Amino acid sequence: MKSPLADRIRPTELCDVVGQRHLLSEDKPLRKIIESGNIPNLIFYGPSGVGKTTLASIIAKKSGKRLYKLNATTASTADIKEMLESTNMIGAEDGILLYLDEIQYFNKKQQQTLLESIENGNITLVASTTENPYFYVYNAILSRSTVFEFKALTAADIMPAVLRAARLMGEEQGEEISFEPDAAEIIAKGCGGDVRKALNAVELSVLASEHIDGKVTVTACTARELTQKSAMRYDREGDEHYDIVSAYQKSMRGSDPNAAVHYLGRLLESGDLPSACRRLLVCASEDVGLANPQIIPIVKAAVDTALMVGLPEARIPLADAVILVALSPKSTSGHDAINAAMEDIRSGNSGPIPRALQNKHFDGAEAEARGQHYLYPHMYPNHYVEQQYLPDAIKDKVYYEFGDNKTEQAYKDYWKKIKGE
Repeated sequence: MKSPLADRIRPTELCDVVGQRHLLSEDKPLRKIIESGNIPNLIFYGPSGVGKTTLASIIAKKSGKRLYKLNATTASTADIKEMLESTNMIGAEDGILLYLDEIQYFNKKQQQTLLESIENGNITLVASTTENPYFYVYNAILSRSTVFEFKALTAADIMPAVLRAARLMGEEQGEEISFEPDAAEIIAKGCGGDVRKALNAVELSVLASEHIDGKVTVTACTARELTQKSAMRYDREGDEHYDIVSAYQKSMRGSDPNAAVHYLGRLLESGDLPSACRRLLVCASEDVGLANPQIIPIVKAAVDTALMVGLPEARIPLADAVILVALSPKSTSGHDAINAAMEDIRSGNSGPIPRALQNKHFDGAEAEARGQHYLYPHMYPNHYVEQQYLPDAIKDKVYYEFGDNKTEQAYKDYWKKIKGE
């Protein structure tokens, strides 16, 4: 049984690795370190399918060390012990290079098991993770390693791998493989920056294609059908999720409807309707707020409609609401006011509720001043009367400042007039 195409075509030299020029160009430190053969402990951080495993294999070859691979999703403590025992075996005289994939799935105890061997140099660790290592990797491992971030590949990066894969399959099958115009580009663009997905799409496309003029010809239609679900890189529990929802809200906050709709599309294409709705509701209150307070029930109605009809129709009311939020004037005055008030409460900067506002109407014998003395605002002109509402300790505190938008400035002018200021 053949191994997957991505493994059969895996590069063995640095010059064949696609992308990651910020790490592997001839003038970059990581390339110089690899070529020196003196390999330190490394942590590769980035999305899947961008060359982390490939580079680890090349590093092991360059260093002369014996390569040992573990995947933290399946490896146990027993596997770690077996690997550690192998450091004394013949063939490991120059040490072992341990490639630990998905290190974030190792718990603290499992990561600590590696420390002694890393310290004495028996093991050189090259670990990879799709999650932020500063959150998931044990500090003692981090302090002994250098972190390099891998980037998602562009279509231009992936195109050479797509063409190379087609050539390899042609050699294996003893026939010529060609692409219709745009077919290879569709695959390169449609894999979401993941070269492994692109190579899988090439393999499937070739297997699904027919002979035209004596050649296996991959049509644009076939390429599109087999890559249309590959363009979305998304993990609801990982960094990509938080990156997308962050970009989604920041685009609405930044008043860019085009970007906001784009990131909404990413969320919906991945089926993550709850995140799209939640962030939209938050943005309407946090970022638009009092500059356009009528937007909150409008957005809520759009979200209710989306949740009721479900996907794919949910995209329509949500797109309307997202564009409305992006185009609305913005104000964080309400957001800032509640944050300031809660900060005072958490720090103990508060005090007893003024007697006039309490919900008791009779005073005990110990009370120095009897009577509630509450002034009912609706009995006064303009439904307003001045009285103290905040506790004595913070009676002059100002949490809310009028925003500079038209709506809040109108409120400001109104209250200046009512209060005779």
